[in-house]
Amino acid sequence: MRHLRAARREDLARIWEIRNGVRENRLTDPDAVTDEDVLWYIDQAVFLVAEVDGVIVGFASGDHLNAWLFALFVDPAHEGQGHGRALHDAVLARLAEIGHRQAWLSTDPGTRAAGFYAAAGWHETGRQADGQSVFVKSL
Repeated sequence: MRHLRAARREDLARIWEIRNGVRENRLTDPDAVTDEDVLWYIDQAVFLVAEVDGVIVGFASGDHLNAWLFALFVDPAHEGQGHGRALHDAVLARLAEIGHRQAWLSTDPGTRAAGFYAAAGWHETGRQADGQSVFVKSL
């Protein structure tokens, strides 16, 4: 059974295992996201993990300041079981509780992630300078 909870600093190693084990949106620049970045989100922002039998199988984070969906990743061995959607919905609900009326994110165009977000009601609004698609969703 899936359990969602707030991420803790001691979850960092497992968060990195999942982040580095994904099939898409792999980090090619190890300096793009640092331990300090992730710990800031754990300490300050909305950061949830999904657990099954006490093992973290996915995580998601949203910036409480600007409603940016910073991260949403599921261990490939646990994809297709609803963990990503549960994390997605829970983070967006928390951002709405804080008072945000719209969330945004960016991801590579034409990916499974882009399809996931479109299916979840996000709308592509354009591209960033680096070519990533920008999506918004009303909360």
